[in-house]
Amino acid sequence: MQTALPDLLTICHPLCVMMKRETLAIADIYVPIKRRATLEQKRVDEIAASMLDDGQRTPILVRADGARFVLVEGLHRLEAAKALGEKTIVGFLVSARKH
Repeated sequence: MQTALPDLLTICHPLCVMMKRETLAIADIYVPIKRRATLEQKRVDEIAASMLDDGQRTPILVRADGARFVLVEGLHRLEAAKALGEKTIVGFLVSARKH
């Protein structure tokens, strides 16, 4: 007797689904006003210094919104990249609800 194996994606989602790293144009990333209010310049400076030494270690998270992206996570990394004059940043495109 053969039993049907359940779809593994159904069992372990979202752990089995790998997000794809993408290089995003910084100019295409919108930062919501409420998120901008949480900016701490000291953290931006520290992350920028780290990026100079080690590069960007942790991708930001964005969601698609038409032709642009909306920042979900990574404000200080994004601002550090801007401060360093970067035109692109590594990020993950995620599905997220609008707030």
